[in-house]
Amino acid sequence: MRAAKAVIPVLFVLCACGTVRMGQDFDLAAFAAKVQRGTTTQAEVRAWLGAPTGVGVSVETGGDRYEQWTYYSGEGHLPSMADARLKVLQIKFDQAGVVRAYNWSGEQK
Repeated sequence: MRAAKAVIPVLFVLCACGTVRMGQDFDLAAFAAKVQRGTTTQAEVRAWLGAPTGVGVSVETGGDRYEQWTYYSGEGHLPSMADARLKVLQIKFDQAGVVRAYNWSGEQK
């Protein structure tokens, strides 16, 4: 029992100094070089980036609806996360599954 109590503070210190990663890393530059609005399909995007982290719907002010895929990747060091890096890619597909628009934020390597 005393050994278990001694391990808990050590684990806390290790976790407090650890790196946190979330999402799935993706190559934003490679995507931007390949994608063509009005031509690229969902199957091509999935082949390049894998399955999206999130899938939803985007409704424009004019009423147009698009399926929206989201990819994100983040990393930082605990406890403050002051050095956190996050990149997000959102891709909008029309009813035929063709890229109509995309936006990204964060690092581009």
